Amino acid sequence: MTAAQFTQNLLGMQDYMRNFARTLTADEMDVEDLMQDTTLKALNSRHKFVEDVNFKGWVLTIMRNIFINNYHKLVRSQGVVDASVDAYNVHLPSDGGEFTPEGTMDIKEINLAIASLSPVLKEPFSMFLAGYKYNEIADTLGIPLGTVKSRIFLARQELQKALSDMR
Repeated sequence: MTAAQFTQNLLGMQDYMRNFARTLTADEMDVEDLMQDTTLKALNSRHKFVEDVNFKGWVLTIMRNIFINNYHKLVRSQGVVDASVDAYNVHLPSDGGEFTPEGTMDIKEINLAIASLSPVLKEPFSMFLAGYKYNEIADTLGIPLGTVKSRIFLARQELQKALSDMR
């Protein structure tokens, strides 16, 4: 793929990228930042793109990875303890969420559970999480559509068992 074709394909995906970014973050400023970071990273990584790989999936995977890396940076930066705060009288919100310590642990447990899946299940499941459709996963991995659906179903079952204590 020539540089011009690559750039044209990337520009043609802006709507998909914006919609996917909105699923990752609700803040419109973050959506625009994520799109800009993804476009820049894709352009800088053009030489890594393999011709037979789904371009849309490749770009959206870059976006997802940037979002995850930014999230991990945010979690690490919030891990600093302020010694001047009275720890016994800190107001704790009653609602949970991914940005609470419990939510952060939940995300770590989920990521560990996904990482512990067998490669046969983890690869199609991770692609599905990245936004690939079943038929795109089947084409990319060179396996039948029914096998993809079965492996994703089995991965979900294994994750439900592994994470049953989180309910």
